Amino acid sequence: MQPIRSWTNHLLMTLVMLLVATAASAADRPNILLIVSDDQGYNDLGQLGNGIITPALDRLAKEGTRLTNFYVAWPACTPSRASLLTGRYPQRNGIYDMIRNEAPDYGHRYTPEEYAVTFERIGGMDEREVILPAVLRPAGYKSGIFGKWDLGALQRMLPTSRGFDDFYGFVNTGIDYFTHERYGVPCMVRNLEPTEADKGTYCTYLFQREALRFLDEHAGNEPFFLYVPFNAPHNSSSLVPTIRSSVQAPDQFKAMYPPVEVETRVTDRYRYGSPATVATPQARRRDYRAAVTCMDAAIGEILDRLEAKQMLDETIVVFFSDNGGSGGADNSPLRGHKAQTWEGGIRVPCLVRWPAGQIPAGVVNDEFLTSLELLPSFAAAAGVEPPPGVVLDGFDWWPTLRGEAESPRKEMFWKRRDQIGARVGQWKWVQMGEQGGLFNLEEDIAEKNDQSQAKPEILAMVKERYANWLREMEAADPRGPFRDF
Repeated sequence: MQPIRSWTNHLLMTLVMLLVATAASAADRPNILLIVSDDQGYNDLGQLGNGIITPALDRLAKEGTRLTNFYVAWPACTPSRASLLTGRYPQRNGIYDMIRNEAPDYGHRYTPEEYAVTFERIGGMDEREVILPAVLRPAGYKSGIFGKWDLGALQRMLPTSRGFDDFYGFVNTGIDYFTHERYGVPCMVRNLEPTEADKGTYCTYLFQREALRFLDEHAGNEPFFLYVPFNAPHNSSSLVPTIRSSVQAPDQFKAMYPPVEVETRVTDRYRYGSPATVATPQARRRDYRAAVTCMDAAIGEILDRLEAKQMLDETIVVFFSDNGGSGGADNSPLRGHKAQTWEGGIRVPCLVRWPAGQIPAGVVNDEFLTSLELLPSFAAAAGVEPPPGVVLDGFDWWPTLRGEAESPRKEMFWKRRDQIGARVGQWKWVQMGEQGGLFNLEEDIAEKNDQSQAKPEILAMVKERYANWLREMEAADPRGPFRDF
């Protein structure tokens, strides 16, 4: 009997070792939840005291770290999203402007035949670019995206053709929250197939539903990367001025804010055709806040589901806005807004929670960090190497978030058409048409005091660093869709 008992003990020991190894392996591959809002203001977190209601985001700030000096790579949707998924400047990955059509700006509704050959339909990210889910896949990650894609509508450009395993959402820069149309064109897609099955349902609810389904299917079975890019609180994409001039939100969330006396007004100076009946500033502000609060409730449901599965503390949770706020947003104390290279267009709220990774709770971190850091940081946490031969513009930020080291980032550059932003250390040079100047961000976060005349040598230095960056971008391996090669 002794040989049998010995063999049994050996088998049990082997099984225990395998279980320990499996547990260690899982611990080495944390789950990743990346949540991105759309056009949310720098000051639009409840805990900052401006009256907006965001209990889930406030929870993330209380249980994690809030970054105050965090930037995105472009002041509007498409290039910002391409950079956070590639870890590369827009000028390097090829998405350095918007993939959108201009005709709806003049009230034009496309026929299906017209729309099929427009740039918004056929443009997309260069297929040679490697994005986050493809980087994480060798470590066994299942990846899902539910929300706004904005990087190409053709099948070869959709998320499940680029490394994601599961996709439900819309493919362009904005939609009507209920019809899921962009200026009359249906835009919702499941994996590779267009769908109108959920038409009429507020899209934030749909993205919440799909994220929870994904967690129920994968959480605990394999490590996951869950990307939830909401379109809230982006203005609604509609040719109807009363809809387009505000943000759609469910009535129950509007009711959480003080009533608005006058909902609409008639204007003779409407950008998309006059005269027009549009939302008043007060209604737009209320609607914007209601959309944020509805999104926050969806985020709360996702966090609660992870907590119920006892997986929240082992999951990396990162939240930020894709660019600065617009419409009803509050970017204070920053200057400017979305589409501008002032701080209000590129510096955004960011929250990071990961107790198992020793990210401190209730801490405010003022280090200079950007969305370019996401890909190398997630890869480092997952124990995978960045894609070989690909030049990344970010770095592993975990030592900085743990307080073990200062941020390696010393400079960052932005170019939106003829609008320029260049930050080197504490100094920021802005060129916004005839406006701009040199600003000391340590003393002047609101960019009010132009130091160009007082510090010409610093201005020359920052401009030279920008020129060096521009030369590097022009010498990079060319990528479409905008670059001529």
